[in-house]
Amino acid sequence: MSIRSASFALRIVKRKAGTAAIIYRRSLKTNGVERLTRVAALGPLAYSAGASLLRSAVRGLGVTKFVPGPFYPLEEDAGARVASYALLARGLRNASALHHAADNLKRADGTEAAWWLGLMTGNRGTRGVRALRILVEAVK
Repeated sequence: MSIRSASFALRIVKRKAGTAAIIYRRSLKTNGVERLTRVAALGPLAYSAGASLLRSAVRGLGVTKFVPGPFYPLEEDAGARVASYALLARGLRNASALHHAADNLKRADGTEAAWWLGLMTGNRGTRGVRALRILVEAVK
């Protein structure tokens, strides 16, 4: 799969606090041009807690080690899972809860993850984020 045909993309970046990631989704601009737009960013804590989810998302690409810089294309199901994880991880600081949430999303159905992603990116996104955090046991 190439980055031009991927619906989602993952990019690894270096920050002062450590390695982080940014998740992008392909969208259509008003002039009809397709473009990767940023969905959410994973901070260093969320990146390390969800590393197994990220590695499973790019498993079919032959990636052995993440290096900062290039875009890694993601399939639709894996991209929806990773983007959902990134949105629910925003603002959380409990590493074990983030790891538990990543494991639950790794086992989730891709269609279900896409539904949650749509719910979280809609106009009532905060309610969707809170509901998914409870369901994947990221918060109590």
